[in-house]
Amino acid sequence: MMKDYYKILEISEYSDFSEIKTAYRKLARKWHPDIAGNTSDVIKRFKDINEAYSLLSNPVKKADYDKALKFYNYSSTNTASKTQYNTKNSTNPNNAKSYSEKKEEKKEKSSFSFSWEDFMKRSFSETQSKKTNGAHPPKRGQDINTEIEITITEAIEGTVKVINMLQTQVCQKCGGRKFINGSICPNCSGSGSKSTYRKFNVKIPAGIKDGSKIRLAGEGERGIFGGANGDMYLIVHIKSPLDYTIQGNNVYKTLYITPYEAVLGANVPVKTLTENVTVKISPNTQSGQKIKLNGCGVQNGNEKGDMILTVNIQIPKTLSEEEVELYKKLQKLSSAIR
Repeated sequence: MMKDYYKILEISEYSDFSEIKTAYRKLARKWHPDIAGNTSDVIKRFKDINEAYSLLSNPVKKADYDKALKFYNYSSTNTASKTQYNTKNSTNPNNAKSYSEKKEEKKEKSSFSFSWEDFMKRSFSETQSKKTNGAHPPKRGQDINTEIEITITEAIEGTVKVINMLQTQVCQKCGGRKFINGSICPNCSGSGSKSTYRKFNVKIPAGIKDGSKIRLAGEGERGIFGGANGDMYLIVHIKSPLDYTIQGNNVYKTLYITPYEAVLGANVPVKTLTENVTVKISPNTQSGQKIKLNGCGVQNGNEKGDMILTVNIQIPKTLSEEEVELYKKLQKLSSAIR
């Protein structure tokens, strides 16, 4: 049974490269084991998606695959229709064929016979011939782009992240030749390559910005006809904490204080991106007032941003009877002053 990579990527055979890439990225995110679950079915589906993209995104591989798929579909359809026709005639005694008709049918059947093994051998011979004649110059493998998410602390201080990537490499058993002793390689099923997971320890430099790219040279798709491998690019996304907002090098945070802290003043603990500090609240501080902590923002080269605190006076949701009485006394006192 031949895999239909177009169905796997949920696209048509007339899709261009941008549509193939878009479909791959959408399905790769959906079926990544870290998201869909690390089950055998998910891993198989994710592997098929990567295999489909690896083949269909390569113009040479895609052209060979399209030819094979047409031959395969033709062979399947031709075999099914002849089986149906023969079954119909075998049940009808009036449709007995003469010796010459049977001989002609046998000759016609042998002329249009097709097997996947024959096609692979023929394709391999043609490829080897083209290599010998210099018809195909070396072609560099395609680059791979993937995304990685880090915390703001990791972005500031730097870190090392371990990523697990599915890569297509030259088959170790046949060395990319697709055949062993005249038979299709059982390890790669005649593709000449094998998809396997590889772990990479990626160093994230301190002070990296959101959207930055990290290049891993030679870790992309393998080259063809002796060409160099492509590169792998990691697109870094910085995940902001829930209680922070980052704009440029500055960090913005809401600081909640009680009514008595706003009136009397207080020393309030605040967690910055890298440490815990104490912020002095002046007496009669108003809600919405800004407090700037110099140098407590994001480090960018030699520059470091600030942390901007916005004061929010928060009324307790539950109060004791004693607290309620004190607020009533305060209310009477305020009314008397007015």
